[in-house]
Amino acid sequence: MKTNREMVCIVCPNGCRLNVFVDEQNRVTRVENALCRNGKTYAEDEVQCPKRSLTSTVKVKDGTHPLVSVRSSKPIPKEKLQEAVDTLRLLELTAPVDFHQVIVSDIMGTGADIVTTRQIAKAR
Repeated sequence: MKTNREMVCIVCPNGCRLNVFVDEQNRVTRVENALCRNGKTYAEDEVQCPKRSLTSTVKVKDGTHPLVSVRSSKPIPKEKLQEAVDTLRLLELTAPVDFHQVIVSDIMGTGADIVTTRQIAKAR
């Protein structure tokens, strides 16, 4: 039995409203309404293993700011996001913090690193 799912593609600015047909084995058999070639790939990835980029903050001790913004170096599986955020909540860096400093390598075994997105100087 095939099912039809509707989703909005977020890969490019078109925001296509995709009709995605999925078979019994949860495989994408057809994608309609994709205006670019990335729509089909997005639909397949979203059905099989949805991923999201992670953005958050981490505490900084002795810095000019109490928090530093961080992001994942690549999207991670959606089901691992909460556990990754819980891991980051336990961290505290000590200033100075460099821009693009890797603070967690291969978070949750996803192959993604958590990197800082700004520099934090040591407080005087």
